[in-house]
Amino acid sequence: QVQLVESGGGLVQPGGSLRLSCATSRNDFSMYAMAWYRQAPGKQRERVAGIRVTGIVAGGSTDYLDSVKGRFTISRDNAKKTLYLQMMNLKPEDTAAYYCNTWPPTDAFGSWGQGTQVTVSS
Repeated sequence: QVQLVESGGGLVQPGGSLRLSCATSRNDFSMYAMAWYRQAPGKQRERVAGIRVTGIVAGGSTDYLDSVKGRFTISRDNAKKTLYLQMMNLKPEDTAAYYCNTWPPTDAFGSWGQGTQVTVSS
């Protein structure tokens, strides 16, 4: 059973921006470190950004893939049970299906969701 639903992807030109969302109905969302992952065709899934557990409302410290540092920002709203990924200055190499899961990935929220496709192309 899939308990994480990703949204917000789309087609964008190089240099453009997108904001991805990952929503759940689980009331224990705030108890988990969470991350965004991506998988491009023919490549392995990789972790793009992670955010640790902290206070009641906001998330804790973050970690990023080197290639997205300074361009992507991960955040969470525990009250809304939602994880976000703000992506700026997108590049063609960011093209992939983006997924959210715990950090590290587990089956705590069930199977991987369907993801949301991000395509960066002119």
